[in-house]
Amino acid sequence: MARRGGGGGGGGGGGAGAAAGEHGGAAAQGQRDGILTALRGSGIQVMVGIPNDMLADLAAGAKAAEDWVAKNVSKHVNNGVDIRYVAVGNEPFLETFNGTYLNTTFPAMQSVQAALVKAGLAGQVKVTVPLNADVYQSPTGRPSDGDFRGDIHGLMLTIVEFLAATGAPFVANVYPFISLYRDPNFPLDYAFFEGSSAPVVDGGVTYQNTFDANHDTLVAALRRNGYPNVSVVVGEVGWPTDGDANANPQYARQFNQGFLTHIASGRGTPLRPGPVDAYLFSLIDEDQKSIEPGNFERHWGVFYYDGKPKYPLSLRGGGGGGDNGSALTPAKGVVYLDRKWCVLKPSVSLADQKVGDAVSYACGLADCTSLGYKTSCGGLDAKGNVSYALNSYYQANDQDDRACDFRGIATTTTVDPSAGSCRFIVEIAPTTSAAAAPTTRLAAVLAAFICMYLLPML
Repeated sequence: MARRGGGGGGGGGGGAGAAAGEHGGAAAQGQRDGILTALRGSGIQVMVGIPNDMLADLAAGAKAAEDWVAKNVSKHVNNGVDIRYVAVGNEPFLETFNGTYLNTTFPAMQSVQAALVKAGLAGQVKVTVPLNADVYQSPTGRPSDGDFRGDIHGLMLTIVEFLAATGAPFVANVYPFISLYRDPNFPLDYAFFEGSSAPVVDGGVTYQNTFDANHDTLVAALRRNGYPNVSVVVGEVGWPTDGDANANPQYARQFNQGFLTHIASGRGTPLRPGPVDAYLFSLIDEDQKSIEPGNFERHWGVFYYDGKPKYPLSLRGGGGGGDNGSALTPAKGVVYLDRKWCVLKPSVSLADQKVGDAVSYACGLADCTSLGYKTSCGGLDAKGNVSYALNSYYQANDQDDRACDFRGIATTTTVDPSAGSCRFIVEIAPTTSAAAAPTTRLAAVLAAFICMYLLPML
């Protein structure tokens, strides 16, 4: 079964991100040898990540951390990969986790730090933890009144003290899209970078976009608690292209291009002028990510699953036209399975119980997040919705004939059922190097990305 990455996301990690800012860089969240091998000798600074479900083991003792560092850091550093950070967990203090990781995150950070010291790598590789922007807040809405969340205030100060002592950055994931998704009254233009009809006035400073305001709320929280010199890295920032009414390629391009242009200017933010280090999330879509936060979680990529760009984007800032050689271009050498699709037989009635059962089964095991109100496939009729679900399952199973039967209600066709913005995919051939496994496929796209875009920027 051909699948592309999973776990976490705009609410929790997974996949890979491209860095924007003072240094070229990439984030490999979840240890994938293929991805890290692709970065060998590139000169690109790398952040590697540890999933939340490993925190308890790492917190329990030194051995687990030493083994992890040997396998996922030392090995690759010795092989020419410029690893600079270890991200211990990802957004572990989200309120939706109900405190699951409160007692293990910092001990895990200490264990990994001790393992890096023992391996002689603590001078080069810094330990941090990417945190959701909800760990800091402002009671007045003004960035200058920022402070850490009350229920974890003491823990946050312990972590910040650790970061200051080791020279590691505070890593925050900032998602203006999430603010818009959660609040129907959130001003849309405040999420972007062209100026807002509802700016935030904070003393003598006017904030025209939510990114700057969010970033400076964190800076103010650090200052308020006695750590004004701790550096800040934006671990994830981006905009999804599907799965919600506000998740589409037009908004994603507007946000990501505006963000890259903003970063390329070097102006920084009112409380932190100068270059901003940030990781654009993400390179490609990931069809196995949890959709608990929303159906948009599988659609953060600037590339589709097969390495095709979703929209024009200039990685050096500007309008995305690419006249400076930094425009996105499709991955080369991608080999697809046969051009055939699985669809509902025209003679089958939607009232047939087998239809509902088939859709539930297919969507439970494949990706149907493009179906819904104002999504890319929101314009399909009822039978089109069914066919999309069946084809998603069929392609996820590499066009196995048994995956297009569904108790006799489905059939294959060589006529592309795609309509408008709704794309019925054809899976990548599993024998090609880019599709042999989820990790190697992602590594292939990442390697192409490095060669085409990041290296010329260094």
